[in-house]
Amino acid sequence: MKSILVIEDEERISAFISKGLTAAGFSPQIAADGLTGRDLALTGDFALVILDIGLPGLDGFSVLRHLRERRPELPVLVLTARDNPDDTIYALESGAVDYMIKPFRFAELLARVRLRLKESPQEQEVTELIRDEVRIDLLKRQVWVKDRLVELSARELSLAEILLRNRGNVLSRGQLLSHVWGFDFDPGSNVVDVYIGYLRKKLGSDFVTTVRGFGYRVD
Repeated sequence: MKSILVIEDEERISAFISKGLTAAGFSPQIAADGLTGRDLALTGDFALVILDIGLPGLDGFSVLRHLRERRPELPVLVLTARDNPDDTIYALESGAVDYMIKPFRFAELLARVRLRLKESPQEQEVTELIRDEVRIDLLKRQVWVKDRLVELSARELSLAEILLRNRGNVLSRGQLLSHVWGFDFDPGSNVVDVYIGYLRKKLGSDFVTTVRGFGYRVD
């Protein structure tokens, strides 16, 4: 299990990212200020850093410079509310491997994280998820039932993927909402139930099991 350091001072966002990374099979650690984040990144065994720019104690650009000087092999993905093109250019020229603007969808963040970790020799990247007659090709973003190609929307595909990656585990509606729809979702929405219905129609009525009072599971 790969460890990812999230350096983010806004608790709501760091908790959202941590929950999503955990569900996706990673081991996240949170640092709420720049100094703590810098020290953890320099001494910890992390596969990747997700870094905010507007941090207390030490700003994200300073953290990035320290990491490039002392741990140039550690990939850093900048995640910030700043959408100034000059900030994007500066971060990338300072050594960041990617740059995302808030607000964001977790599915996109996760895709970028996986892309940056693809070259890691310690762990082979999963390219297919299979459950009985259902197969998801993660590279081509295609879903097959037996020999039939099934058209799924981007959110249907993200929902099916996170369920299959956590096969055997119950995922709550809140976990699925935050992963697929982002941290600005309405916790009272029934959109997860609606999309579970879409998956059952397209992938088979027994694809997802409802665990009443808890959430959903793929067996």
